[in-house]
Amino acid sequence: MYAVIETGGKQYRVTPGEAVEIETLDGEVGATVEFNKVLALVDGDAVKAGADAGAAIVKGTITAHGRNAKTLVFKFKRKKQYKRTIGHRQNYTRVQVDEIVA
Repeated sequence: MYAVIETGGKQYRVTPGEAVEIETLDGEVGATVEFNKVLALVDGDAVKAGADAGAAIVKGTITAHGRNAKTLVFKFKRKKQYKRTIGHRQNYTRVQVDEIVA
């Protein structure tokens, strides 16, 4: 059984027992979170999507907050002596998916 949820403007495929890194959420480590924006729910051959899956809830526990590895952005224009290097580290929250309530 798995579900497709939307949070932070992105979609994630989650299964019970899986840890997923999502956009930063408010809350302390150990707090429980609920994702009520479920886009699809698949259980074996049964597929629910749209309004049918909207009633489902995915429950999880926040296990960590952190920052991803640095991404370097390098801008360059030839023959113009233009070079810029910018680094970026995105924050994330790791959530352990506990159960999917359909």
